[in-house]
Amino acid sequence: MLKRSLAALAISAGIWAGSAHAETISAFCAPTEFDFCTSVAKAWKDKTGNEAKINKMPALLDDAIPLYQQLLAAKSTDVDVLFLDVIWLGMFKNNLLDISKAIPQADQDKHFASTLGAAKLDGKLVAMPAYMDVGLMFYRKDLLEKYGKQPPKTWDELTATAKEIQDKERADGKADLWGYAWQAKSYEGLTCDAIELVASNGGGTIISDDGKVTIDSPQAAEAIERAKGWIGTISPEGVLNYDEEASRAIFESGNAVFHRNWPYVWGTSHAPGSAIIDKVGVMPLPVGKAGEKSSGCLGPMYYGVSKFSAKADAATDFVNFITGPEMQKKRAIDAAVNPSIPALYSDPDVLAKIPFLKDNQQAFADSAVRPSGYTGTSYNRVSQAFYRSVHDMLSGGGDIKSGLTTLAARLEKLKESR
Repeated sequence: MLKRSLAALAISAGIWAGSAHAETISAFCAPTEFDFCTSVAKAWKDKTGNEAKINKMPALLDDAIPLYQQLLAAKSTDVDVLFLDVIWLGMFKNNLLDISKAIPQADQDKHFASTLGAAKLDGKLVAMPAYMDVGLMFYRKDLLEKYGKQPPKTWDELTATAKEIQDKERADGKADLWGYAWQAKSYEGLTCDAIELVASNGGGTIISDDGKVTIDSPQAAEAIERAKGWIGTISPEGVLNYDEEASRAIFESGNAVFHRNWPYVWGTSHAPGSAIIDKVGVMPLPVGKAGEKSSGCLGPMYYGVSKFSAKADAATDFVNFITGPEMQKKRAIDAAVNPSIPALYSDPDVLAKIPFLKDNQQAFADSAVRPSGYTGTSYNRVSQAFYRSVHDMLSGGGDIKSGLTTLAARLEKLKESR
């Protein structure tokens, strides 16, 4: 009896000793992921003994930027882990811990190279990918089958297919049908749509990683000219005011053959109320010319560690845990969110929830990155100059080549103030 008591005491002492070294960190999480993050925190505590206090971010994620700025400017130790949009990484890179040595290389290598690469700034790894977002093309597979068409590989093929199906369906009484619904409103979404068109046409990005302004090129002019030609022919004039939700509404009401958007549309297009349940196909975005890579705009989310965290080791371990294969698989199954880990794209449990992943892995691997890493705190001004200029080109009668030359000069000035 005495031996049992001593053993129990020893076990109790061991548990107590272990918990004495346990730490509590503070982590921000998107409001839509609060329940997920809470479950991750519980799993992490069960594994390590450490606790993660989950803080819900504002409903509009961009409202978190001034909050982060305030905390980081004050060098606050009240926050350890930050939830970050890819275009915030450059903005906050000087306030994020370099975790390149703390995260095992084998764990880093599990992620798409392009996604991990977007978080490698100035020779440092400032965050780990939590999940993927990339521009994809959704289409009415029933209409393509009806007219004997294959999913288009190039933008010119999409243009021709969209016009033919649109015209034939209208002649058959579908007066409201359009060939292509996308986002051409003057906002950040147009930066994504336009950079996809330019990059897939061999025109590079807005500003390259080494700081060279690349937008003033014949390939970029050709891509934007092609898009301008869609408006009023295969896309309604209203597309100039469409964001993701407005264009999605057109597609899910059954009034568009093709639709560019983010992966979440797979779920919404199969939700009750959609007119196109079981009629949707998904593919990588077309290319401008044969041989070019599909260049969906990269839009992943990340977790990083504050440079001012007093518990950096525990915070880094939590980041590696929440972005690792087990938790990414859980997120994919629970919320149909796309992983940043290629191995999960052949996982049968994940594919049961998101079946289009299997055939679209390359779209996630080949992606166009907005120049937020190079431009840093100037990114918003660079993007605003870009999307406003492109919107003017799409909606006005001016020469696109001249517009790109003017835009390039403007971007050169913004570079100097970064």
